This record gives sequence, C-alpha cells and structure tokens, in this order.
Amino acid sequence: MLKKIFLPSIFVVLAYGFWISPEFKVIAAGLAIFLFGMLALEEGFKAFTGGALEILLGKATDRLWKSISFGIASTTLVQSSSLVSLITISFLSAGLIDLAAGIGVIFGSNLGTTTGAWLVAGLGLKVKISAYAMPLLVFGVLLILQKPRALRGIGYGLTGLGLLFLGIHYMKEGFDAFKETINLAEYAVSGYAGIFLFALIGAAATVALQSSHATLVLIITALAAHQITYENALALAIGANIGTTITAILGAISANVEGKRLAVAHLVFNVITALVAIAFLQPLLWCVDTIAAGTGIATDDYTLKLAVFHTLFNLIGLIIMAPFIKRLVGLLQRFVIIPAAALDQPRYISKASIEIPATAVESVRKELIHLYENAYRLISHGLSLHRGTIASERDLAEAVADTRRVMPLEIDEYYEHYIKGLHSAIIEFISKAQAQRSSEHLSNELYALRQASLNIVEAVKAMKHLHKNLSRYVLSRDPNVRQLYNDIRVEIATVLRDIELIKDQGPDAETILSLDAVRLGLEEANRKLDATLDESIRRKRITAQMATSIMNDSGYAYNIGKNLVDLARTLLAAREPERKDAEQKLALDDADIDDVLGDDRD
Repeated sequence: MLKKIFLPSIFVVLAYGFWISPEFKVIAAGLAIFLFGMLALEEGFKAFTGGALEILLGKATDRLWKSISFGIASTTLVQSSSLVSLITISFLSAGLIDLAAGIGVIFGSNLGTTTGAWLVAGLGLKVKISAYAMPLLVFGVLLILQKPRALRGIGYGLTGLGLLFLGIHYMKEGFDAFKETINLAEYAVSGYAGIFLFALIGAAATVALQSSHATLVLIITALAAHQITYENALALAIGANIGTTITAILGAISANVEGKRLAVAHLVFNVITALVAIAFLQPLLWCVDTIAAGTGIATDDYTLKLAVFHTLFNLIGLIIMAPFIKRLVGLLQRFVIIPAAALDQPRYISKASIEIPATAVESVRKELIHLYENAYRLISHGLSLHRGTIASERDLAEAVADTRRVMPLEIDEYYEHYIKGLHSAIIEFISKAQAQRSSEHLSNELYALRQASLNIVEAVKAMKHLHKNLSRYVLSRDPNVRQLYNDIRVEIATVLRDIELIKDQGPDAETILSLDAVRLGLEEANRKLDATLDESIRRKRITAQMATSIMNDSGYAYNIGKNLVDLARTLLAAREPERKDAEQKLALDDADIDDVLGDDRD
C-alpha cells in the first residue's frame, strides 16, 4: 500500500513546489541532473566489469587491510558507494568472497564516500565547474554513440561527470536565488533536539534519493547559500550516513543469506558511527577546528569544515569497528539465520548476482556444481554404490562385485525435485544474464555453461533409462548377465571417481590432459564391454533378447560418461580466454580418440 502511494505523493509535493517557487524548480532540476549523472557514471564503470574491477576485488580480499583499502580506493574512484555495495553483494552472493572480506570493503567504502564532500566543497563551489560540463557532455555523448563497449563506457563516464558538474551548478544557483524569497535558516533547531531532528531528515532524504552523495551535495550547496546552519548541516550529514544503508539493504533483498548479513553489517556500522558522532559532537567539532586551523581552512569556510567533519567521524567509526569484524561475522552468522537452501533450490543465482556480468558467470558455475552434486547423488544411488565407496581408493570392480542389495531410489521423483527445477532456474537465469550487455567472452561462457547444464540433465535422463534394468539385473542369478551389468556400473563409477579427483585438484595446466585420459578410459571400457558382449552372444551365454537390452544399456552408460566428461571440461576449464583457447586446441576430438585407440569398429 505504501509503495502505491509513495510515488504519487512525491509527484504532488514536487508539483506544488514548482508552482509556488521557481527557485525550487531550479534546485530540483539540478538534483535530477546530478542523480542522472551518477547513473551515467555507474553505467560507465559497469561497462568495464568482467575485467579489472572484478580481478582487483578478487585479489583484494585475502587480508582485512586490503579489503578496507579496496573499499576506500574504489569508492573514491567511482564516487558511488552504491555501486561498490552492489558489486560486493554480487560477489558475496556468488560465493567469490567471504563475509569478512565483504564487510571490510563496505567499511572502507564509507570512508571513500567522504571524498565526494571534499570535491564539492573544495572544487564545486570554488570554481565555475559548469564551464567544464559542456565539453564533457559533448565528448561523452559522441563516445556513447560508438559501438565498442570500452568507448561507450568512457562516454558514459564523461557524460556522467558533465551531468554531475551541471547538477551542482544548478543546485548552487537555485539556493542562491532561494534566499531572496525564503530563508530556510529561520527554521533551524539548536541543541540535541535539532541534531536528532535533522539527522532524521538527512536519513529520510537519502532513502528517498537513494544516494548519500546527492544528499551531501544538497547539504553543502544549501550551507554555502546560508540556507541551513552549520550545526544542522552536521546533523544532516550524520543522517545521510544512516540513510545510505538502504541501498545495501535493497540490494540484499534478492541476495542469499551472506548478502543479507552484509547489509546488516553495513547498517550496524553506520548506526554506531552516527551515535558516536552525536555523543561526541563537541569534541569532534574541536578536532575539526584544530584540523582546519592547521590546514589553512578559513574559520568561516563551513563547507570545507563539513567535509572535514564527514571524513573524521567516518574514520573514527572505521577505527572503532575494524578490530571487531571477526566478532561481528560470528554474531551475524549466529543471529542472521535463514534456513539452508534445499537441494532443489538455487544457492548462488539470484537477482543480486545477475547485476554484474562476471559474477553472473561465476554464480552459474557454482550453481552448476550444486546441480552436479545432486546428479552425482542420483547416479551413484542408481548404481547401488555409496558415494563414499566411489570416492575411496577401493577397487571399484571389487566393490561392485560385493553388492548385496539394490539401493532404493525413486528416480522419477528425485529427478523432478532435485534436477529438473534447478536446471530450469539455471537456464532462466542464463537467459536473463545474456540479455545484459556483456563482453563476447562472458556471453560465450554463459552459452557453454548452459550446455553444461544440459549435459547434466542428459546424463540423468540416461541414468533413468538405465536404472530400470540395473535394479533388475544387479543381483541376477545369471553370472554372465550380472557381470555385464557390473562392467557397466564400473564404467560409470570410474568416470565419477576420476572427475572428482580432477575437481579436487583445481584448475591447472594438466586438467585438460587428465580429462582426455578419462575420456580415453571411457571409450576403452565401452569398447571392451562391446567386445565382451559380442563374445557372450557368439558363445550363447546370453539370449538375443538380453543382448539387445544390454546393448541399449551400454549406450546409456556411454552417454552418461560422455556427458559427465563434457560437463567437467566446461566447469574445470581455464577462465582466461587465451588459456581456454589453448586448452581447446589441445583437447582430443573423436577422430583423435579413434587414432589413439585404433578405430576397430569398421
């Protein structure tokens, strides 16, 4: 209900403001231009995702100080803590970084966002930056019209900067003209009542604008025009810090439990920082005056002193909270609990992980491993083998021969609940991710991952067909039939074991060679089974009807193994395009395999 009336209410308030005050119209237009500039700037940086930003984030999370430094540096560069928060939540949801690293990035971004106040107070109000806006807009739009993704990204960045400068100019002009008709400073409230009131207003404004940068620009331009008092401006800045957490909270709604924990950590940090700033306001003001005197800031230059205050209380918050990050992680894991995802529910793919193309690819990769685990469970049970047996060093032929019972398995029900639904979710996610603008390399990766998901489904479907006869003949009294089906079971179990061994080793230069060896082993086992079957038919050890069934089941077993090997090639292949191309050239194709084994099928 509130959502339905919120936007119309905003329209009514704005329309009324436009009607009673032309100056308000200028301020609102300046704010709109500024916000649109931020969107363009974020779009420009998103054009380069899948490259340096993700690589840097991945490498900057093995130490707490690196995570915090990355948060500071990236937010200073991007001038958008919202974008950094969304990228961090996206990486966390995809399982690419841990919660402690994500918290470090978010804490650092809070300090990095203070550079925006310095740029506006130190440059935006001292220089006629609107003069720089025009060429930036011209060159920016020109580059946006180009086809190369990198050029368009640069174009969006230049256009965003131009719009930011233009928005600051109009907001400043609007507040300067506004004081001729009404002086908002007359509504100032002093003391702690004013601090809490204006902190609440600052938080509400930031929630509405979805940008603490925009709120700070409003505060600084209003302060420069003497429309608000210095004391009330400080309270508004404190409130803006609390309100900015709404971006992380909204981004975490569609994230997994780790993303939600990160949003809570962001809220805890900003609330504690705000409370410390309010409780120790007078000592902080003394520190601001001391720093201002030592750096040559004029006593009455309240905009720069506001920038000093904004930086100071965020720095104090970081110093207070950083030593307790590990303890905070423990508390979040203890109290922010969401029931573990069921086997049939996606764990990594979400709206949060689709925002960034690179994390969309990695979240699909991890979700495919989840789907593979479900398929592994079905296939191993279908073979009447425990997973622990397959993973052990025990001789598989011996383990299969020792089978004393057929494991119960409702294979159709298992397929519907744990394979089909998850596969459908993956395919739907990939389709949405491919609709996002991403590099050719990432698009190709998504296409390959979609094929890998189909490989899993095809393997499971083949197992469904095979299981009927396996459950029937595993304990057959006919030793010839039992041995042939045991050979089929060993063939599939060997592929599962070999893939697990390669997966545990991690991707390296030997992966493709190892998978070629698995494929060769599969082909050799299949041909050996065919030869054994031919001999059994010639010697009339089995009936022609049974031979036909075993031939079909041998084909199903081969399809299971081949699909699993193809899946492993995709999941375990190198991530870098150059290495991936080299691996594909090294990989054996069907003709190569025939040459190695000798094509004796003609």
